Order: sequence, then C-alpha cells, then structure tokens
Amino acid sequence: MDPTSVDIISLPVVEIELSRLSSVSSPRTSGEDPEHIETLLSTEGKFPPILVHRPTMRVVDGLHRLKVARLRGDTKIVARLVDGTESDAFVLAVEANIRHGLPLSLADRKRAAVHIIGTYPQWSDRRVASATGISASTVADLRRRAGDSGTEARVGRDGRIRPADGSGRRRLAAELIRSDPGLSLRYVAKQVGISPETVRDVRGRLERGESPVPDGSLRLRAESQPLHRVEPGFGRAVGRDRLAMLERLKADPALRLSETGRTLLRMLTMHSIDEQEWEKILHRVPPHLYSVIAEFAREHARLWTGFADRLENWVATLAAE
Repeated sequence: MDPTSVDIISLPVVEIELSRLSSVSSPRTSGEDPEHIETLLSTEGKFPPILVHRPTMRVVDGLHRLKVARLRGDTKIVARLVDGTESDAFVLAVEANIRHGLPLSLADRKRAAVHIIGTYPQWSDRRVASATGISASTVADLRRRAGDSGTEARVGRDGRIRPADGSGRRRLAAELIRSDPGLSLRYVAKQVGISPETVRDVRGRLERGESPVPDGSLRLRAESQPLHRVEPGFGRAVGRDRLAMLERLKADPALRLSETGRTLLRMLTMHSIDEQEWEKILHRVPPHLYSVIAEFAREHARLWTGFADRLENWVATLAAE
C-alpha cells in the first residue's frame, strides 16, 4: 500500500468498541493537549470518524476524540479502518495530524521526517516533505544529518522514479531552454525527466543569470544572454470550465453581497483574461521595466499560492473537526 495515496474519505465508517483501541505510537510526542480536549468536550454534535490501523487497532488519527469519548462514558466510537504495515500507518498518522485542527509541532514533524526517511529511504525529499509538512530542503538536511548516503534513484510524489541527484537533469534542461527558449515547460520536463516546476525554476535562474543548479555559488558566464521569449499559450490556463465556475461564483450571494466577496471576485476576474489579452499586455510592457514588473508578477504569484495553501489547510481542518 502507498500511504500517500490513500483516500481516507472513501474508507467505510464502522463502530468500534473503545476497549479494542490502542493509542500508542503517536507522532505527537507532547501527548494529549488538555485545552484541546476541553474545547472538544464543549463542542456539540458528532465528531468525524477517527482513523484506525486495522491490523493493530492503533489510532492513527483522533486521539483527542478518543479521549473525549472515554470521558463522556461512551463505549463505542465511529472510525475508518485502514490496512497496510505499521510504517504505512505512521505516515498516515503524520499526514492526518499536520492537517488537523491541532497540528503537529515543527519538532514533531522533523522527528517524523527522520523516521520516514529511515523506513522509506527510496522516497524523494519532496515526497517526505509532502507527508510531514516541512520543506524539501529541510528533509534533505535531515537526511544528511542522519548519515543517509541515499540511493541512486528515488520515488517522487507522482510515483515516478528519478535520480537522487537532479543536477545533471537541470543542466540538460538548461541546454534545451538555451537552444530554444520557446519550448514549453512540459516538453522540457518530459525530455529530461524532471517536473515542470523544476523546469520553471531552471528557466527563472537562466533569466536572472544564475546557474541552473541551486548550489548558491556558480554564476553563468557574462556572455550568457537573458531569455525574453515566453512559453507559448501561457494564458490558456483558464479554460471554459473554470470560466463557467467564475460566473457561478459571481452569482453566489455569499460573495456577491459582501464588500470582501466583491473584492475577491474582482481579483479573480482580473486574472481570468484570455490569451490574447495576456499577449497584448505582455508586448506593451516597456523594455526598461521588464525586470521590475517580472518581480512584481512573481511576488503576486507567491501571494496567490500562499492564499491557496491556507484555504486548502482550512478545508482539511474543517474535515477533521
């Protein structure tokens, strides 16, 4: 079983006797949080099902809900059962708790990452990072500290096997981009075996005159030329389905009837123009402002990404409450 691909919501819900459940092996080293337990005790309504490892009957996610059930004098609790090994269950526990209403501390997430590196050494840094809620660079640092020499290849979040050292592939991507700056991210990614986002990073480094490999020291030679061509069709990301969804959002009273909602709708509409409009704007940017406006665009992209991440975290938190 691949613990990172388990669809927990699709697992059937069952009732389990509390006496059958074990609460050991939690990634939360600080134990139960009395304040969180008090909050749950004062909460009306039913709690979401806890997650239980079927072979050992250990609680993977829901220790506080289990404690509240015991304090209330309940004899049973609703749960979803998951199979797999104990190592699989540990990964699920970490993933569930970093998205929980009471997230794991940074120290717990780092300890969990070290544990997962030991049990799944073939996983890429990004895959471990995704499971533990820390950055890939932090995972790489923890791997080095643990004395893990690594494997020649690692399995990424998408299940594809890639070399552990991606510097060679980054350089190949850079060569392709230099030879034809108009190549799409996906085309270059497919040719050299890296992700489109990595290709985007390589392209950005070349535009800034940096080395395609993020070693922090190498710079390109002065004769390297900056890239001004843009990936063809970059404005096609907003398709018909997304535009139709935008129209439904505009009609939603929860957004349409509040000032904040209308502001959000204006922002979404502003960024949903078609390819021709993007091209028109692109070609009318004064050359002496290319770098300045590019930096503004990247900063706005980072803000939108952070906005999206927080919304997704809140969705996961609501599902767990």
